[in-house]
Amino acid sequence: MTPHLASGNRQTLAGFAPQHFGWQQQGAVGVVTLDRPERKNPLTFESYAELRDLFRRLAYVDEVGAIVLHGSGGNFCSGGDVHEIIGPLTGMAMPDLLAFTRMTGDLVKAMRACPQPIVAAIDGVCAGAGAILAMASDLRVGTARSKTAFLFTRVGLAGCDMGACAMLPRIVGQGRASDLLYTGRSLGGDEALAWGFLNRLVAPEQLLAEATAWAAEIAAGPGFAHAMTKRMLHQEWSMGVDEAIEAEAQAQAICMMTGDFHRAYEAFVAKQKPVFKGD
Repeated sequence: MTPHLASGNRQTLAGFAPQHFGWQQQGAVGVVTLDRPERKNPLTFESYAELRDLFRRLAYVDEVGAIVLHGSGGNFCSGGDVHEIIGPLTGMAMPDLLAFTRMTGDLVKAMRACPQPIVAAIDGVCAGAGAILAMASDLRVGTARSKTAFLFTRVGLAGCDMGACAMLPRIVGQGRASDLLYTGRSLGGDEALAWGFLNRLVAPEQLLAEATAWAAEIAAGPGFAHAMTKRMLHQEWSMGVDEAIEAEAQAQAICMMTGDFHRAYEAFVAKQKPVFKGD
């Protein structure tokens, strides 16, 4: 990118220190830690907004090639904090309630729009909005003791929260999504793997290392091509087959112009492992 465009389209996360969750950069992998273990890592108004802003910002960050999202203390996320979110919501007027639900939806939009693939590491409780964060991630590693529950109906709300009715059926199928969204029951780790909600199942003590290693493997690959793959996976949900084939033709032709594509060919000819630089 030319210097004239770089200032408006590139940012760095050097010195980034969020107030409402943990952040650590390990090489090209950014690790987001939901860190309120005494309450099983619930979300607050502030953490929703700060997470939304981070994922929006990642669209302008080249130094991070993949994200790991996990919770501390043996749990992923228990959803919206009962005292700091649910209680206040019961006293709000409709305009404020709509502002809140739109903000939570904006977090999911930001996760899907950021170019970096997101690997969720799911252990223990993964409930409500926590289940949505797992759902909105690109890949999910879990444990046998993980319990994922879209429990909105348990608190008198519809299951159609933060894109669940659009996204969950595409991951596990319409019938299985209906089961989870109507009943709010917990999906154990083994069942989640069998249903395709989890991509991998590992021992709890291996969870973060497995997720981070997977993210590092992705980050070491062709960054532009991975970002294009993520974009196409998302955009093609609303396309017909003919539209999707044409969109993929255009996307692939763009990728063929990148240095990564040419270096991969040169490495193949030389029978070497390609080194990708994301250009």
